[in-house]
Amino acid sequence: MKTFFKLLDEELNSGRDVTMVSITASSGSTPRGAGARMIVGEKGRIYGTIGGGAVEYLCQQKAQEVLSTKRSFNEKYILRQNEVQDLGMICGGDVACFFQYISSEDENTKKLVRAILDSFERNEDIWLILDITDGVQASMGVVCGSNHCVGIDIPEEIINSLDGKSRKYTIGERIYYVEQINRNSKVYIFGGGHVAQQLVPTLHRIGFNCIVVEDREDFAKKELFDGVLSTRIVNMENLTDLCDEITKNDYICIMTRGHKDDYVVQRQVLKSPARYIGVIGSRKKTASVMERLRNDGYGDEDLARITAPIGISIACETPAEIAISIAGQLINERAKDRHENN
Repeated sequence: MKTFFKLLDEELNSGRDVTMVSITASSGSTPRGAGARMIVGEKGRIYGTIGGGAVEYLCQQKAQEVLSTKRSFNEKYILRQNEVQDLGMICGGDVACFFQYISSEDENTKKLVRAILDSFERNEDIWLILDITDGVQASMGVVCGSNHCVGIDIPEEIINSLDGKSRKYTIGERIYYVEQINRNSKVYIFGGGHVAQQLVPTLHRIGFNCIVVEDREDFAKKELFDGVLSTRIVNMENLTDLCDEITKNDYICIMTRGHKDDYVVQRQVLKSPARYIGVIGSRKKTASVMERLRNDGYGDEDLARITAPIGISIACETPAEIAISIAGQLINERAKDRHENN
């Protein structure tokens, strides 16, 4: 999403008008859900996707028409046979799109996009608010960090109910679409070996912010991890300060050089509120570590927080394949924030 707004910033500052197409609601089986979006210029799609296929092709055409009419509007597509706008995609669902004209001369929007990019650099929570009321000039607002607002006047009702869900609000005669486009969350990866070196760039490409935690300098070099947020050299026996900074939005992946060190880390990070704790290794090793944790006083509820072996079940062997398995599991975990509302 950061790349999306970076390219939007470049287009506007180069004097080129664009149309932003956003999915604001979906039901049933559709290629993409609420929050999918793309930028379209006079020559076609610039970046992003709303799912491909016939819907995306038709939306690109309509988005290019918007550049001429300069009129924003909502459109609903029914992805079933013999409906009014059947598009030949038998997905069995409906999707609502908002076509938003954005002028390169709109200084308020350019200021808002810059605020979004600055907030991404600070890894803050970011919520995008679109006024999608039909028949009015489309406009946007954003809430960054601790309720710092930029753009349109955002109703208190929206500000007071911001969470990880994408949703629409009808307030008076206005309709707003609200979506969290960045979450201040991190993935703490304990151990900087071969799997971690593949995992960091894999997670970075799909929007996770990774921190590698090591007690060996040779395995904590930042150049080993393409896209890493930072690396830390710590004493694995004393992670108190690190655990104090871990929040309920953060993920933990444990892949140290051996089960002894994995156990030392698990024993401590279980005291943190992390939303996910995954540990690499065999089922036999997992059972042994779990038994030691029970002896330390951890109960069934505590141990149920641990996913071991880490990753989704696929026939993976190489570090790159294992990284994909882990990434798939983290995608599923992250998606829990938005799927309840789609």
